[in-house]
Amino acid sequence: MHVCGVARSISGQPWRWRGAGCDPLDQGFVPDDLVAQLLLARGVSREDLERHRTPTIRGFMPDPSIFRDMDKAADRIADAVQAREPVTIFGDYDVDGATSAALLIRLLRDLGLEATPYIPDRLMEGYGPSGEALVRIGEGGAKLIVTVDCGAQAFEALDMARDAGIEVIVVDHHKCASALPNAFALVNPNRLDEEADAAAHGHLAAVGVAFLLGAALIRTLRRRGFFTERPEPRLVDLLDIVALGTVADVAQLKGLNRAFVTQGLKVMAQRRNIGLAALIEVSRLDRAPTCTDLGFALGPRINAGGRVGKSDLGVRLLTTEDPAEAAALAEELERYNQERRAIEMLVCEAAEAAAAGQDNRAVALVHGAGWHPGVIGIVAGRLKEKLGRPAIVVAFDEAGIGKGSGRSIAGVDLGAAILAAKDSGLLVAGGGHAMAAGLTVARDCLDALADFLDDRLAADVARARDDRALLLDAVLAPGGVHPALCDALEAGGPYGAGWPGPRVAAGPVRVVKADIVGQGHLRLIVSGDDGRRIKAIGFRLADSMLGQTLLAAPGDRKLWIAGRIKRDDWNDRPAAEIHLDDAAWAD
Repeated sequence: MHVCGVARSISGQPWRWRGAGCDPLDQGFVPDDLVAQLLLARGVSREDLERHRTPTIRGFMPDPSIFRDMDKAADRIADAVQAREPVTIFGDYDVDGATSAALLIRLLRDLGLEATPYIPDRLMEGYGPSGEALVRIGEGGAKLIVTVDCGAQAFEALDMARDAGIEVIVVDHHKCASALPNAFALVNPNRLDEEADAAAHGHLAAVGVAFLLGAALIRTLRRRGFFTERPEPRLVDLLDIVALGTVADVAQLKGLNRAFVTQGLKVMAQRRNIGLAALIEVSRLDRAPTCTDLGFALGPRINAGGRVGKSDLGVRLLTTEDPAEAAALAEELERYNQERRAIEMLVCEAAEAAAAGQDNRAVALVHGAGWHPGVIGIVAGRLKEKLGRPAIVVAFDEAGIGKGSGRSIAGVDLGAAILAAKDSGLLVAGGGHAMAAGLTVARDCLDALADFLDDRLAADVARARDDRALLLDAVLAPGGVHPALCDALEAGGPYGAGWPGPRVAAGPVRVVKADIVGQGHLRLIVSGDDGRRIKAIGFRLADSMLGQTLLAAPGDRKLWIAGRIKRDDWNDRPAAEIHLDDAAWAD
């Protein structure tokens, strides 16, 4: 059944209820409380409602031993802790890598071992561990290296490390091939040889896998009697870091991830982590951070160091115990974030222009010389949202070698396709997960790569786009858009990837005012038959078909508007507004 009778909205999609059997307009519909309705619509079984109402670590935590190599990794790190052996944590340069490395460094510090971080430079070294870097670390005295958020595809690098007598533990979440690199231990729920109970946690970010390794390590040391004369670390005190990495890496917020974020936000509100507190300060957040803040305020600032600045700034910030150093690092990341925004805007304009003639492609594959590789992932995400299909952005250097980053849509596994392209000899390197991937490609292979991705993914993309519909949780009269409803809806959170925020339709309304504000944002004032007015904001919609239609909408024609209700705290008096996703004619 179409919500509000909308079979085709202004943006060209039907409106449907979220969740099968959840149509509140059906005669046989039995209403639950609001939170129960939200949970049921997101796939929670009625028998499991209570566990999901308030997600706790205890309620969702698996036994770490279900993962292959977990106990082996924990035993080896426990040996290093007890022997005070030099250990290096080798992380990726994004938020997930920084938080994963920071979690293990802080935990090991609490256990009396000061581990050394190593974050490769994006431009000079590229993604993941190189053999040269691992050997160099070993020559510096560390014979145990733990890679986090990377390493699942580092075959040659790990062979070089093994030949040099260095043991490497890989902690990752990216797609694995059937063959695995020669690591001492490889902990990854996305190993193809995992049992079903472990593979069910394939949605974890690397920082979530690192948290499970931390739990296994503490348990191993407890069994050895390590804590008879020293306090046992409180791993839950590091959940603020886990929450940040999980949300910023756009991991699906279901199951254990929801517990990580729910409980992590509580820890973050206490501002125990000096570096995070400084980052919150420069982000101008004068309240406890929300899930949205992790993705749009804190995460981008941590990422900015790896994108356009110094790759190790994030992990240094998250591990420092010096307030002065924390403040200086946070300010430096803020400056890099401003620089990143300017660079991103230029590359985004060029990429959108390059994609204009690719309507016949299942995957938009655009490239340019001199594009900054630090922003191509963000640009790919922007392109994906605008085009409604997977997008890959490739930045070529003077030697004709391109670094690419891709983002996908629900139902299209881009990471698996990139691995297949690598196995077919089209890529120098590549990997990722369903929704995001990275690659290295020679210029003369680019056309063949585009054809390969079309052949492999065209059917999946077509199916995903045909199934596209705006999913709604409620229909409201204009007066129902109220701050109290915002608070009630938040009780079903945290919301994010895989656990979408509630979307409502409101109306019928007439457009009172429509204009453009900021950088291409649409602002609407609409009024219902009862005279109640609603403010709506459509971010980056001004140039879209939806935006242009609403800007020209006659004041006497009725509409339904759809989007997410958000609190508007700009003035002293609380209000609510709709962040616009779509609209449809009501007559």
